Amino acid sequence: MNKERIETIKLKDYAEDSYLNYSMYVILDRALPNIGDGMKPVQRRILYAMSELGLNAGAKFKKSARTVGDVIGKFHPHGDSAAYEAMVLMAQSFSFRYPLVDGQGNWGTQDDPKSFAAMRYTESRLTAFANLLLDELKLGTVAWQPNFDGSLLEPTILPSKVPNILLNGTTGIAVGMATDIPSHNISEVIDACCHVLENPKSTTKELMKHVKGPDFTNKSKIIASQEELFEIYDTGRGAFKMQAAWTKEGNDIIVNALPHQASGSKILEQIADQMTKKKIPMIVDLRDEGDHKEPIRLVISLKSNRVDAEEVMSHLFATTDLQKNYRANINLIDRSGSPRVFSLKELVSEWLKFRLDTTLKKLKHRLDQVNDRIHILEGLLIVYVDLDKVIKIIRQSENPKKDLIKAFKISEPQANAILEIKLRQLAKLEQIKLETERKDLLDEKQDLDKIISSKARLKTYVKKELKQIKDEFGDERCSEIIEHSESKAFSQEEILSAEPVTVVLSQAGWIRSAKGHDINPETLAFRGDDALKHFANGRNNQMANFFDSTGKVFSISAHTLPSARGMGEPITGRISAESGVSFQGVIIGTDDQTFVISNTSGYGFISEISNVVSTKKTGKNFIKISNEADLIPPILIKDHHTHLASISNLGRMLVFEINELPNLAKGKGNKIMNIPKPKFLAGEEKMSHVCLIGESSSIQIHSGKRHMNLKLKDCENYISRRAKRGLMLPQGYRKVDKVVEIVDLDEA
Repeated sequence: MNKERIETIKLKDYAEDSYLNYSMYVILDRALPNIGDGMKPVQRRILYAMSELGLNAGAKFKKSARTVGDVIGKFHPHGDSAAYEAMVLMAQSFSFRYPLVDGQGNWGTQDDPKSFAAMRYTESRLTAFANLLLDELKLGTVAWQPNFDGSLLEPTILPSKVPNILLNGTTGIAVGMATDIPSHNISEVIDACCHVLENPKSTTKELMKHVKGPDFTNKSKIIASQEELFEIYDTGRGAFKMQAAWTKEGNDIIVNALPHQASGSKILEQIADQMTKKKIPMIVDLRDEGDHKEPIRLVISLKSNRVDAEEVMSHLFATTDLQKNYRANINLIDRSGSPRVFSLKELVSEWLKFRLDTTLKKLKHRLDQVNDRIHILEGLLIVYVDLDKVIKIIRQSENPKKDLIKAFKISEPQANAILEIKLRQLAKLEQIKLETERKDLLDEKQDLDKIISSKARLKTYVKKELKQIKDEFGDERCSEIIEHSESKAFSQEEILSAEPVTVVLSQAGWIRSAKGHDINPETLAFRGDDALKHFANGRNNQMANFFDSTGKVFSISAHTLPSARGMGEPITGRISAESGVSFQGVIIGTDDQTFVISNTSGYGFISEISNVVSTKKTGKNFIKISNEADLIPPILIKDHHTHLASISNLGRMLVFEINELPNLAKGKGNKIMNIPKPKFLAGEEKMSHVCLIGESSSIQIHSGKRHMNLKLKDCENYISRRAKRGLMLPQGYRKVDKVVEIVDLDEA
């Protein structure tokens, strides 16, 4: 009894072998295109099935379901939805630079590419461009293979007359590899092909004089430098960006072209989400006004004509799909059947080898046809040499074909052709036609022989074909290429409207912000024994900078401060300060505004606000202060300020020109007022107040319940050089409690 033979194999080996087979199937028969026709198997089968159904460019449309039925029934045994989606993609002008399927009905929109109607509703046929891939199919140009059940033959590749892989591009994900090839302009690609035919050793840079970069069907801009494009075309890998095209009409921004495969509805959702979160208050309305005449028309309404549309679009480019990143990975199957990444030069050269080989096969096939026809014609012309003898043999012979072959020394095909002649073809006119045809064919044979036997003539023949295709299908570039485009999202400060605020610091280190500059911080309520320490006027889109007793500065966005309607919150909850420090002052303003900073030891300097802004919670060291000194709150320098007034606790006052102080980024500064060091260390004397004054203002000195105003001209006796001791104030004003500047608005 025969026992069934069982073969054992390790599970590890079986899994490896099976996965490898599956991987190769996905790579070669599903995900990656062939360099010759730029097609994946399903796309190739769809085009072949449509050509077999007679659905050429000039034919009547047929239901797409008919095509899909033929594709999955004869060549591609997979789901109908997969085949139909592949067919739809080839019909969408926003997906393919040069569509291969001419669709009638709803074939989707750029906004929603998968909104196409079911295949029972749509109709289709091939485009004229598809003929470039199919024209030479039956001319002995390609190999054929059995279909999945062996009942039919299908082409292993299409005899494409153009490098379709560059023209329409493709995307695909295989096992362990992927492909992303952007589409290009046919005129540029054909020029590059002709250049390589003439100069086989041409470089990538030379080809880039013809191929400027990727090209898509819409008018969106491609953002890529020459270096980035060179990387793509020299290595086969790289990246570029695409940016929507827009114009401004009144207060409206009109977006009329989106990046490749970007969705308008998704972009509107992204913008609307930012509007809801109040990230773009300058945009007040959004509309999609697209229709069948103008598919892309997104309207973004601005708050006023004063809003900078360029800045708004720069923000939207950085935060929405109005600008998208794309990668290039020119990975495809070469002529030997192996996947690899191509440079532009390698791709064009490899495709030209395919095209030259295909053309040579076509010419040889045609030469065989010409030789066969000449052979037949030479046999037919024998009839007219001795017509009576031919007729006699046909009428009297039992085997006329055999006797004709013997009598006239002709071949069997020639004898068959003679026997098939109709009586009306025996006329003299028919003999002339045959002789003319034979002469024409002999001339054609001579031309074919010359081309087939000469590589130079073959290249010239292919180049001439390519130029004819360019004349017929060539078009202008759609996608403008720009080198750079700085897209930058708005910062939180830029988004906020620049509303005036008053930032308040209490003696206990509590902070808050009040709207407007007309508020009197001294009238605010404070917790317990707490009181006002310092305040500063600025805008809510600026940084509030707080100084501690060690000379460090901490920055907090003004718009994040709690409202002055409440008691505020401790600053230590927002920053990381050293224990035991107190906060002495606050300043707020634009980066280029200047201020005076000083301490009770009599030292200080001028600096710009940009020097104090810190992004760290731990702050930054700014002014050097000795352990015995205290910081005097900073004072913003305004346009009318010309002099600085300093007052000691003993009642001495010194006034000097403000430009005597140095402008420093940080440090100890220079001596403002001469405070004797022994007296300072003993705690007997210190600089207690600093105030700025100009021609249009005066200083108001408070002592107890009394105060006096001094204009700059009243300070003549006190004006001297920096670092002097100063003169004593009048009796009754030597114990100074507060010094403020009073601005004369009429003079200012």
